[in-house]
Amino acid sequence: MKRKTLKNVISHNGIGLHKGEIIKLKLIPASSGGIIFKRVDLEEGKNIIHLSPDNTFDLTRGTNLKNEYGAAVFTIEHFMSAMYVKGITDLIVELDGNELPICDGSALKFLELIEEAGVQELEEDVAEIIVKEPIYLSKGDKHVIALPYDGYKLTYTIKFDHTFLKSQLAEFLVDEETYKKEIAPARTFCFDYEIDYLKKNNLALGGSLENAIVVKKDGVLNPEGLRFEDEFVRHKMLDIIGDLKILNRPIKAHIIAIKAGHLIDVEFSQLLNKIS
Repeated sequence: MKRKTLKNVISHNGIGLHKGEIIKLKLIPASSGGIIFKRVDLEEGKNIIHLSPDNTFDLTRGTNLKNEYGAAVFTIEHFMSAMYVKGITDLIVELDGNELPICDGSALKFLELIEEAGVQELEEDVAEIIVKEPIYLSKGDKHVIALPYDGYKLTYTIKFDHTFLKSQLAEFLVDEETYKKEIAPARTFCFDYEIDYLKKNNLALGGSLENAIVVKKDGVLNPEGLRFEDEFVRHKMLDIIGDLKILNRPIKAHIIAIKAGHLIDVEFSQLLNKIS
């Protein structure tokens, strides 16, 4: 497969989930170099952060990157999920803050930005990750498995000890059409009892019912309700697609995830990365 970038520069301003500040995002085509985050609010020369599993840190509530100087970018998974499906391998991502805009909590806005800017193929090929034998990683009750498959298929199951949100299972082929219709619109979510903790720890300061689903004991607080009955597991699928994009290579496999999350996703990417 050919490496790809955008045809044109495109910008978007939006609120950051955790700090609650307006972030200016600019996507700039690149002919090589992979995906690079550039913090324009920091000192030149120390503000470049490369997309790499080696640069990840603090994966409790999102997928975050930092460089050797401490420059960081938080919550990249929704953006990277859209980048994967559109096949973007080379790009300069300029930010004037330390996180991506949360938009509506899904990947739809990032898809729209890519489509508006256009996609162009580059000269070089990108090596696919082709799973030829089963690979698995387990951490307690969390599991990720990759099986040989001629394409990219994702099966995901979640389970919560909650009165409203219990178990959900979904399976989709990860292609552009299916992703845009079935996965990209699924929004991030949290439980109502988490909100006080998040605010006290200066997290989710930009969170609202416009960019997240808030789950209460008998439903959701969002007046418009859910976009899908199983929107929660679909969002987890969106996340793992973005997390595995950290390898910046197309994947040929059937990925099965059980109660996974950012930490195990990124650790699993290290196993996939060993495949030549």
